[in-house]
Amino acid sequence: MKDSFGDKIFYACNYGILLLIALTCLFPLLHIVSLSLSDAHSIMSGIVTFWPRGWSIESYRQLFENTRIIPAFGNSAVITLVGSAISMIMTILTAYPLSRAYFIGRRFFTLAAVFTMMFAGGMIPHYLLMKQLGLINTYWSLWLPAAVSVYNLLVLRTFFANVPEEIEEAARMDGCGEWRMLMRIMLPLSLPALATLTLFYAVGYWNSFMSVLIYINETHKYNLTVLVQQMIRKQSVLTEMVYAQPDDVAEITGEGIKAAGIMVMIIPMLIVYPLLQRYFVKGVMLGSVKG
Repeated sequence: MKDSFGDKIFYACNYGILLLIALTCLFPLLHIVSLSLSDAHSIMSGIVTFWPRGWSIESYRQLFENTRIIPAFGNSAVITLVGSAISMIMTILTAYPLSRAYFIGRRFFTLAAVFTMMFAGGMIPHYLLMKQLGLINTYWSLWLPAAVSVYNLLVLRTFFANVPEEIEEAARMDGCGEWRMLMRIMLPLSLPALATLTLFYAVGYWNSFMSVLIYINETHKYNLTVLVQQMIRKQSVLTEMVYAQPDDVAEITGEGIKAAGIMVMIIPMLIVYPLLQRYFVKGVMLGSVKG
């Protein structure tokens, strides 16, 4: 059916609003990229907007040579990879039984999980619990509390429940048990949902900030997010870095180094997201809509 004039106006307004929203998200990123790749004179002159001026990678060189950016990057990678693996295993093992109609008590356990979305113990009880368990200053204090996201659990549970019953019945007739059903039938059919939830967990662990500040005491265990925040907050550290080598004073600025640190922090997620993007919408929609 041909769109009416009113429909065309409606679509044009929608596209215009979405374009403005996209630009408000894109412009800050372009500005940070430009600052990180511009020379000190252009940055101090305030002429850098959305395109680098006086191209230079000196900020990145100083960042990698004079800060703990590489160890912090490694800490972030460990937190993200191990945490995402633990969370996905726990979420799968929880979602599968809750999706089975013959699982006794599944309504009770589902409601108990949903209850935690609305009510939580709070920061102080969480800290005291981690302290009693002896997990302070270890990454387990980051992994265990975030092992299962209830939202992700409900999405995967619904996805498992939507798998056609005929497939399950055929597998049962071939002698398929619960573990083989999960590993050989459910998981291969749930790749869109698994990829989507893995992305959710990975982004959450990679951007861990407050939990690291609360539970991790040793600075050499800090992740990239906390390190970059400290660089931004402690301008004196950047000033000392700039003036540590007099010959390079004209080549770097604190703003350029901060921008380079921010880029190092966000580039991994910018690389991972396009790889999983094709699963993203499909995984969320199929796992969120019953029927």
